[in-house]
Amino acid sequence: MSDCVFCGLPETVNLVENELVRAFFDKYPVSKGHVLIVPKNHASSIFEATPEEMASVGDLLPKVKKLLDEQFHPDGYNIGANTGAVAGQTVFHWHIHVIPRYNGDAGKVRWHT
Repeated sequence: MSDCVFCGLPETVNLVENELVRAFFDKYPVSKGHVLIVPKNHASSIFEATPEEMASVGDLLPKVKKLLDEQFHPDGYNIGANTGAVAGQTVFHWHIHVIPRYNGDAGKVRWHT
């Protein structure tokens, strides 16, 4: 999709990828090392994901964790997806957030004003 920010990203931003999904640092991180896992095929909702795409996310997730553990040494992780504007989705190309958490940080995924 031509107007999708994720579809337009160059491959050079990828930290790791496989045939169906890729991972890169979030442009607006919640915490140091915040990564997005995004399917290469455009679809708005995670509920549109194929079983193969979900398996590919499962393949990439431990690889992302290993990279983040080595580079940032987090104390824990939040992993999840926002589906729909009311749930906080701002880019309508489904994606999984991998958010490193650190002792003493705010512990929130989203902040409301």
